[in-house]
Amino acid sequence: MTYALIVLPFTVVTAAVVGATARRPRFARRMAASGLAAAALVLLTAVFDNLMIAAGLFTYPPEHLSGLRIGLAPIEDFSYAVCAAFLIPAVFTLLTPKERA
Repeated sequence: MTYALIVLPFTVVTAAVVGATARRPRFARRMAASGLAAAALVLLTAVFDNLMIAAGLFTYPPEHLSGLRIGLAPIEDFSYAVCAAFLIPAVFTLLTPKERA
C-alpha cells in the first residue's frame, strides 16, 4: 500500500466535512483562515521534516512514495497538515449550534 492510498480517506473525510459547513455563516472567511493555517503548517512541515529526515530519525520506503519531494520530505507528508488545517475548523463549526436569525 502506498502513502497516497493511506492519505485518501483523510482527504475524502476532510472534503465531506468542509462541504457540510458550506452553508454555515462566514464560510469564505473560515476557508481563507484555513488556507493561511495550511500554508503555515506546510512551511513548518517542510522545515522540520527535512531536518528530521536529514538527521536520520526516520526514512520512507521509496516503493510506497509517489517520488515527489520537497527537499527530503515526500509530498504525501504534507497532506496531513493541509487536512488538519481545514478539518479541525470545519468540525468545530459543525459542533457549534447554528446562529438564529
